Amino acid sequence: MAVICMFTGSANMGFVECVKALFFKSSSANIRILYNIRIPRVLAAIIAGAGLAIAGLIMQTNLNNAMASPSTLGVSNAAVFGANLSIIAFAGGFLDTGHNVVNYASSANPYATSLMAFIFSIISILLILSLCQLRSFSPNVVVLAGIAIGSIWTAATTILQFYATDVGISAAVIWNFGDLGRATYKTDLIMFVVVFIGLIIFILNAWKYNALLSGDASALSMGVDVKRLRFISLFMASLITAVCVSYLGIIGFVGIICPHVIKKLMGQDHRFSIVSTALMGSLLLLFADTLSRSMGSGSALPVGAITSLLGAPFFLMIIFSRKAGKKC
Repeated sequence: MAVICMFTGSANMGFVECVKALFFKSSSANIRILYNIRIPRVLAAIIAGAGLAIAGLIMQTNLNNAMASPSTLGVSNAAVFGANLSIIAFAGGFLDTGHNVVNYASSANPYATSLMAFIFSIISILLILSLCQLRSFSPNVVVLAGIAIGSIWTAATTILQFYATDVGISAAVIWNFGDLGRATYKTDLIMFVVVFIGLIIFILNAWKYNALLSGDASALSMGVDVKRLRFISLFMASLITAVCVSYLGIIGFVGIICPHVIKKLMGQDHRFSIVSTALMGSLLLLFADTLSRSMGSGSALPVGAITSLLGAPFFLMIIFSRKAGKKC
């Protein structure tokens, strides 16, 4: 799928030309397109897809909620507010460039936007986990706190956009689209380091997650520090989400679709489901990105829109496929 995704795009490059460009035998333009745009994009799809998918799996296990996803703790909402604050207030909005598009182009800094999105995501994570300390990380409390904090970030974003200029609000809305086209080798490396560390931590704690499936009491009887495990797991899953969202924008439903598919195919043994879910997330995002560039008619559609189109029917299927009164 990665090869297919790499050889798909709006540029009029045939398969042979792509292969030549891969070995530096094609024109300089084709080589730049392949190595500066397509390969970083494919790497971002593999890394972010894996990260968002395992974040969803770990959240579902720790919160004992089949509908849990990386957006459950309000991380995505906080990232959107941070990005909007950076774009609207400092580069294209009422505090700096006004309505002048040229000024916006010269002052907009994508790394500053990503940094602001990441900072507010971390603030949201720490705030929610601090509040949940009061109730010993009860899963219901975590979910409700995440919904409440997420609503606050959404309201703040709406107010910010209300006072924005036309240039500022258009730039902010464009950032909200999940887009792999903004990926670079540098951002891919940062995402890879965070996702890889998270993956190792989750794999090492796989047996603890299996114990947690039987309930907190059973896990405690097996020697699992449930409170500590939930804190580390939710923080790491949220950190992975924060990094991916801050660089690529909102990419929804990957954290819901992939864990459920793997659970249906392989069961809930985390010794196998963690790695399988990561691979499934990469596959889904690669497929969505290939589809987005095939449908764009000269420009790639936001991949976040494609994942939402794929995820919404799946989400409804999960809800309505459950038989009333069925025991877990």
